[in-house]
Amino acid sequence: MTELLTTDLLVFLACAALLAGFVDAIAGGGGLITIPALLSTGIPPAAALATNKLQGSFGTAMATITFWRAGQIELKAMTFTVACVFAGSATGTMVVRMTGTGFMTAVIPVLLVAIAVYFLLSPRVGDVEAKARMTLPAFSLTIGFAVGFYDGFFGPGTGSFFALGCVALLGMNMRRATANTKLLNFTSNVVSLGVFALGGQIVWKAGLIMAVAQVVGAWAGSHAALRFGTKLVRPLLVVVCLGMTIRLVAQPDHPLYLLVRDLFAA
Repeated sequence: MTELLTTDLLVFLACAALLAGFVDAIAGGGGLITIPALLSTGIPPAAALATNKLQGSFGTAMATITFWRAGQIELKAMTFTVACVFAGSATGTMVVRMTGTGFMTAVIPVLLVAIAVYFLLSPRVGDVEAKARMTLPAFSLTIGFAVGFYDGFFGPGTGSFFALGCVALLGMNMRRATANTKLLNFTSNVVSLGVFALGGQIVWKAGLIMAVAQVVGAWAGSHAALRFGTKLVRPLLVVVCLGMTIRLVAQPDHPLYLLVRDLFAA
């Protein structure tokens, strides 16, 4: 498989990973860029998803480290949440090997639009802390486990779901939510990466080259998020959610695509 990856294709994948790392560090959704890029080079879908987890894990690691150094991540407070995300992602990865993803494929675009509308219209979403609607342990056992499960099972929009939970349920401001989301997303990525590695599905040459570019993009993106805060994070999060929705629904075999096609055909 690696012999098909010419120098031009590897440069193309590195550029895609650089942009994805920047976007992912701020709002999530970098896979919207890297997965189509990997598929366009002729890499099979399963290998593309596995390779994407490899390079994405490096990006979320860099973003996590940057936010932690800036004092934005509460490692001690989030320990139990990380454990729940880890358990959820491991469970989701095991389940997806035994079942299909048809239901998730149909529902996720609707949820992503709802998240975009929430962040676009909610007056509470900003740099000001709000009152928490849920305790952190309860959040960890429910949202942490569920979103971790989702990332192991399917994946698109994981960062957006974590960010929404941190803002709407824990009352975090956008900057703090973005920082802690990177820690949780890194956790779920590493679990999925481990499963893919055991299955021997990773294209290591492409993944490692992309990982270097991801680290650079994630470093730039996380610093931009720290500097500009809500002014950058909020609109980019909305754009990423809508972009992922369009990307998912535009697939010819997607249930919503088929529904719209049938309506117009009638």
